[in-house]
Amino acid sequence: MTLAHLTDSELIAEIGDRIRRYRLQQNLMQEDLARRAGISPRTVRNMEGGGDVRLSTMIAILRALGRTDAVDAFLPRPRVSPMELLETGGSERRRARGRDRG
Repeated sequence: MTLAHLTDSELIAEIGDRIRRYRLQQNLMQEDLARRAGISPRTVRNMEGGGDVRLSTMIAILRALGRTDAVDAFLPRPRVSPMELLETGGSERRRARGRDRG
């Protein structure tokens, strides 16, 4: 399944469904996951049902499920090209290039 064609709402719902599946794989009830994550069961139900939650809530849920490794899977650390390292004298750039203000 490709996720690129999904709307934001559909993608949020897909993430919620995946969280639910991970919870069920671990044989956890929503209340158990909520307790582990330090959030309310209502928040777990909301997320699993496709509700929009705060990023800190998602991180707490991933941590409670033992899935913080999923962050690397969905947003890997960008690599610096060898040419860019040569141009910057061996250090990574810290700021984006400015635009010409003509």
